Amino acid sequence: MGPILIRNRFLISMYNFVENRLGIKEILDLEVFYKLAPSYLGIFSCFGGITFFMFTLQVITGILLLVYYVPTTAQAYDSVVHITNNVPFGWLIRGIHHWGANIMIITVFIHMGKIYFHGIYKNPRELNWVTGIILLVCTLSFSFTGYLLPWTQLSYWATVVGTEIPSALPVIGDYIKIFLRGGADVSQITLTRFFAVHIMVLPAAVVMFIVLHIIMIRRQGISGPL
Repeated sequence: MGPILIRNRFLISMYNFVENRLGIKEILDLEVFYKLAPSYLGIFSCFGGITFFMFTLQVITGILLLVYYVPTTAQAYDSVVHITNNVPFGWLIRGIHHWGANIMIITVFIHMGKIYFHGIYKNPRELNWVTGIILLVCTLSFSFTGYLLPWTQLSYWATVVGTEIPSALPVIGDYIKIFLRGGADVSQITLTRFFAVHIMVLPAAVVMFIVLHIIMIRRQGISGPL
């Protein structure tokens, strides 16, 4: 018995093992996977998918950056410099991550602007609009938390200003500022909190709401201008 035949039999047996327990073929035969795109879709209908692609790119490049990034006030800046100047293709990965973040914000606003001006957020798609707003907030939070991570003078003082804004709120403003910073000033605790939120909390939230977003789109169909 040749090695190719053995390999094929192994793959077939593995497929049958999964198929008998999960019913993959039945899932793939669902009519929802064969829906045709409406003829009225144009270039502006693609920005939701482009945003999803940019998020995927951010996850991949972010994981690669994590290999060398050190989230401490003493080493964060030096680790970013090391990634940019010494790590093979580090400048490229960091550049893609940096500019990809900017492009992702632009595509999110274009996508939501198209939805708003075409009135697609109305009945019966209100919940889809709500999940989209939550994804917008998560995207902006990605930018805010990620901006501090290089620990440069610019990112430090931008975070000082950004975390000072909530203190203008009556009663709870100062508590929000202290919660964001982890203390009275922007310090190592702030960097640690922003790092944790940037790489753990926000990605998990975005993935969850993207799944809900896509499920509702598949359920309700793609809408054109009302």
